[in-house]
Amino acid sequence: MLNVPSQSFPGSSSQQRVSSGGRSKVPLKQGRSLMDWIRLTKSGKDLTGLKGRLIEVTEEELKKHNKKDDCWICIRGFVYNVSPYMEYHPGGEEELMRGAGSDGTDLFDQVHRWVNYESMLKECLVGRMAVKPAFPKGMLPKSQVTDPLAKEGPSSPSYDWFQTDALVTIVIYTKQKDINLDSVIADHRDDSFRAETVIKDYSYLIHIALSHEIQEDFSVRVVENVGKIEIVLKKKENTSWKCLGHPLENHNSLIPKKDTGLYYRKCQLISKEDVTHDTKLFCLMLPPSTHLQVPTGQHVYFKLTITGTEIVKPYTPVSDSLFSEFKEPVLPNNKYIYFLIKIYPAGLFTPELDHLQIGDYVSVSNPEGNFKISQFQELEDLFLLAAGTGFTPMVKVLSYALTNIPSLRKVKLMFFNKTEDDIIWRSQLEKLAFKDKRFDLEFVLSAPTSEWNGKRGYISPALLSEFLKRSLDTSKVLICICGPMPFTEQGMKLLHDLNFSKDEIHSFTA
Repeated sequence: MLNVPSQSFPGSSSQQRVSSGGRSKVPLKQGRSLMDWIRLTKSGKDLTGLKGRLIEVTEEELKKHNKKDDCWICIRGFVYNVSPYMEYHPGGEEELMRGAGSDGTDLFDQVHRWVNYESMLKECLVGRMAVKPAFPKGMLPKSQVTDPLAKEGPSSPSYDWFQTDALVTIVIYTKQKDINLDSVIADHRDDSFRAETVIKDYSYLIHIALSHEIQEDFSVRVVENVGKIEIVLKKKENTSWKCLGHPLENHNSLIPKKDTGLYYRKCQLISKEDVTHDTKLFCLMLPPSTHLQVPTGQHVYFKLTITGTEIVKPYTPVSDSLFSEFKEPVLPNNKYIYFLIKIYPAGLFTPELDHLQIGDYVSVSNPEGNFKISQFQELEDLFLLAAGTGFTPMVKVLSYALTNIPSLRKVKLMFFNKTEDDIIWRSQLEKLAFKDKRFDLEFVLSAPTSEWNGKRGYISPALLSEFLKRSLDTSKVLICICGPMPFTEQGMKLLHDLNFSKDEIHSFTA
């Protein structure tokens, strides 16, 4: 998938920014929004300069097109003339020019591999890259002779299967001990079955066209201490299977996670309720033919088709309330996912999301993100800095820390908003601070009423130096920060100025 930046990710004041790279947005000229770009692509104008022809592009030809008004970029073997898109690119012309006249796949992957380029740039398609001549018989380039996974990645997993009259069990042997239910994403669609097991920065894929029909629902079990996964499928008919099925793309392969692409399934909108004047809690239900649990600190992507173009935006799941995480779930394999989403009336994506009716569907991707639970090991002090809906990743981080870290002494949340009406789940946060003495809470408002008695202003050295006090001089600390880009960039700078190390800071930023 080519990753061309989209005006929709995220809105200029959105806090739903969730990847590991650093990217600045630039002001766009009037009439250069994502909707304006969509209109241009549907106008019939020749955006490639080739009058509708598709050509085969050699490396030599590609290199010639490296100027702002004549800029071709190759992504995943396809070549696009991105010159018309320059003024519409939220990351600025300079970022696009980094890939001018060359293969820009890695550059796009670093920033936003999730964007649906086929839809965004289909009118800019010049053609395919010419296939390079094959190597003489018996001579392979070095990279094809040696297996990089043997040196860099985990041991390659394997799988087996067995059956009873009514069931088929697929067993995956990961050869890893830190595997849990979060590590497995499985989907049954039509006659195909796909199971992705995340092992560190790699994905092990089982992808099969099943030889017989199965029922919609299935179960997943993990034996954590040996890293064994059992996926139990229910046969539609009690007949003996001679084989599991036929392999599909990337079956039985261990590949870098960044190369797997995003896989979507349709989730049904079950409910939406107001949380603040402009933020709502959405509840989506996974299909019965999917097993997916989003790990703490990770996000998924929503995909909607708007005026004929697929638009994608990232959101971080939350709990249905701050207190639900402290109760034993009724079902260990919960099918519901909750999201706190701010609706931007002048935006492109969130109004469309808000117009969905109960029972409608939205496509939801596999989890993504670089937050690791291992960052919590032996943690003593956890500091959370959130602005607006930058609070969303903090919900599960906060709940996980208070329930699963024995060494934890203190959790402190500093929550920045404009007004009191903007504070998400204020009463729940105050109740939690009252119930759990390890949790401290501070609200900071930038535009409060005269009656406000709490802290005022923006993120600053004075606020942080007072807030970020360790319970002991030697305490192991983690600071999580999330909010609009200017907030996060300023916060990161201040944290470094206060001598916190890179390992002590995690930013949920783009």
